[in-house]
Formats: sequence, C-alpha cells, structure tokens
Amino acid sequence: MMSRFDVKKVLDWLQQHVTPLSAETLGWLAVIFIHAATIPSLLTIASGLSDSMPSVDLVLLTWTGLTALFAQACVQRNMLQIVTIAIGFIMQSSLMALIFFK
Repeated sequence: MMSRFDVKKVLDWLQQHVTPLSAETLGWLAVIFIHAATIPSLLTIASGLSDSMPSVDLVLLTWTGLTALFAQACVQRNMLQIVTIAIGFIMQSSLMALIFFK
C-alpha cells in the first residue's frame, strides 16, 4: 500500500532548513544578477562585436537599484553585499572606461 504524501511535513521542513539560508543567499544572488544585466552588452562593445550601447534608462535604473542595495547593506553592515556591490561597481566602471576611452 502506498503511503500518503504529507504536504505539511514538507513545508515545515522547507521552512526550517531553507528559509534561513535562502534569505541571505537570494539577496546576494539578486545583486549578482543585477550587475550582470549590463555586462554582456558592455563586453560585446569592448570586444568590437557590436556598436550599440545599452539603453541609458537600463543603466541608470540598474545603478540606482544597486546604489539603494549598497546603502541598505551599509546600514545592515552586511559585508558580503558591500564587497560584492563594490566589486561590481568597479568592474562595470572599468568596462565603461575602456569603452569610452578606447
């Protein structure tokens, strides 16, 4: 006889084991994905494969969101996000400098 699947037990297990880890991890992954939004187009421009820049509103909104996340991380003293966002800003600024001053 097949045992009955208990959804409540699964949800309780997920809440106990995944929730504490995922809140911090998802915040960190969000920062990485937001930084990655403009990297492909900046790399194709830097390598000469394309000459179309990403739209200004995409870059401004991305940097505004990242600046807000950076301020939040500073208030919370979350060193992982502070370092991740700072490294991302440095990488994106370097790529843009290489493109504009090429």
